[in-house]
Amino acid sequence: MERQPGFLLTIITLLLLCIAKGPVAARITNFTTDQSALLALRSHITNDPHNILTTKWSTTTSICNWMGVTCGVRHLRVTALNLSYMDLTGTIPPHLGNLSFLVKLHFRNNSFHGTLPQELACLRRLQLINFGFNNFMGTIPAWFGSLSKLQAFNIFEIPNEIGSLDQVEFMYVQDNALKGHVPVAVFNMSSLTILSLHGNSLNGGIPDNICQHLPNIQVPNLGNNQFGGPLPSKLWPCKELLELVLENNNFTGSIPKKMGNLTQLMEIYIACNNLTEIDLVKQSIK
Repeated sequence: MERQPGFLLTIITLLLLCIAKGPVAARITNFTTDQSALLALRSHITNDPHNILTTKWSTTTSICNWMGVTCGVRHLRVTALNLSYMDLTGTIPPHLGNLSFLVKLHFRNNSFHGTLPQELACLRRLQLINFGFNNFMGTIPAWFGSLSKLQAFNIFEIPNEIGSLDQVEFMYVQDNALKGHVPVAVFNMSSLTILSLHGNSLNGGIPDNICQHLPNIQVPNLGNNQFGGPLPSKLWPCKELLELVLENNNFTGSIPKKMGNLTQLMEIYIACNNLTEIDLVKQSIK
């Protein structure tokens, strides 16, 4: 993927930010730094209806015993933060970028709002991000593409820079209110095995050569959107395809005959489109 000068400048700036002096990007990253980052997050919570962070995040106990916090055995640094389904309201402070050993970050099903701080680009060990079902605004900024170890994420917007994440196997961007075309870069992420864009208002067509760029895809779930145009005629090279979900869209034309060559395909959902030759699918896919 070709890098634009502005994108490279952004990444360089953020790398400098991660090692700069200051209260957020401190030189000494240790147990105390992790505690300070988590306390900053707690202070940015405006509503904690179950008093989880109020009572379970006490400075009189080790942060490794705080609810939702997991520490590594060797260094006792925070490696996972899971605040999902806690009904929290608030914003994410830049201090969270100091959790330099963080591998997994789950904030699913809360009421976090605002934008993502650019300091999160310092979390170079991140492998999984789940921000689904919140009230974030804006798009994911360019620095998201610098998280080179990222393998799975559930987010709320689709930036072009996502195409640079060449280790991501699972991508869930579903049940939001996304509109417009899907960046071509998404269909070029060769490591993807699951791509779920289900339940949005996305439109446009599917590249005819999608299988050439997604050779490992097993479950493309594009259901309940506004995709249109013909189905890709070259789906047969998707040798790993297990499930194809294209229902409730605006696809037109006939169903490719070579779809019957997908020997691994177990389930196909194409109802509620404008397709013809439905009987062909029933005869070809057993």
